[in-house]
Amino acid sequence: MINSTNTGLLAAYRLNGDGSGQAIDWKTVQSQSQLEGFHWIHLDLTNTDSQKWLHEASGLDETICDALLAEETRPRTVVSSHGLLVILRGVNMNPGADPEDMVSIRLWIEKDRIISTRRRRLLSVDALKDDINNNQGPTTPGELLAMLCGHLMSRMSSVIAALDERVDNLESEGLVSSQYHIRNELGAIRREMISLRRYLAPQREAMNRLIHERHLLVSAENRELLRESTDYLIRYIEDLDAMRERASLLQEEVGNRMAEHMNQRMYILSLVAGIFLPLGFITGILGINVGGIPGTENAHAFEYVLAICVLLIGLGYVIFKRQKWL
Repeated sequence: MINSTNTGLLAAYRLNGDGSGQAIDWKTVQSQSQLEGFHWIHLDLTNTDSQKWLHEASGLDETICDALLAEETRPRTVVSSHGLLVILRGVNMNPGADPEDMVSIRLWIEKDRIISTRRRRLLSVDALKDDINNNQGPTTPGELLAMLCGHLMSRMSSVIAALDERVDNLESEGLVSSQYHIRNELGAIRREMISLRRYLAPQREAMNRLIHERHLLVSAENRELLRESTDYLIRYIEDLDAMRERASLLQEEVGNRMAEHMNQRMYILSLVAGIFLPLGFITGILGINVGGIPGTENAHAFEYVLAICVLLIGLGYVIFKRQKWL
């Protein structure tokens, strides 16, 4: 289906029940009498034509319309006698975007119709459209939902694996790289993991409800596919938790190393100050501008003072060595 940016229609298909489907245009969508059989309508929720059609011509309850057009939403599943409201999130794989900035898709599922809305492009939807164009699409509304969840999980795996690799690289760097560099990178990784888990945890609950509700729109085969996708999602959440613990331990270790290095430097400075403290006392005494300073008339007084200073340095070194401070 060719996108129609002026109407907000991103894709629309009449599905034949055998994996194939025919693209339909906005005029056909608006003509409810021509929409026979199982069909899927995918809309841009920011478009005014889409909003108007949902409120005035879709036949949906206002509560459902508000959910499909909400500015901010979290993953959830709402079950009713008329259908299913499912809100999911997928990683943002758009060019120049941050994957943890997850993109939402909202679906209203009925016996012969699915209406979905989104704000930003979601590549999992593009993959579902390719399946239909290749005659490998869904045959029922429940299978469309299951296939979409599968595409969402498959694209999520690469993001989780990339995060895990970044944590592995930081662990292997150890003391080689700058500690400040590692701390900054760890902070960025932890923020990304928090953003991902913020939506993955409620998405797990939403998908679990789809599995256990046993709605007529979701067959046993659909539930098996959803259960497999949910297993992947649970594994991703567990991986994020494990990576978060590793990042926390690594950040704590880096902080301890930085504190240890700072203590070593302060210790060395304290030793140097302790060794040269007597010299400072001597030079302070000899530097006062009053009469009676010994050695002012002696041509070798400077050499004597230098010898005393060297002796004091050596004496301080011996004392610190015996006390095992060096």
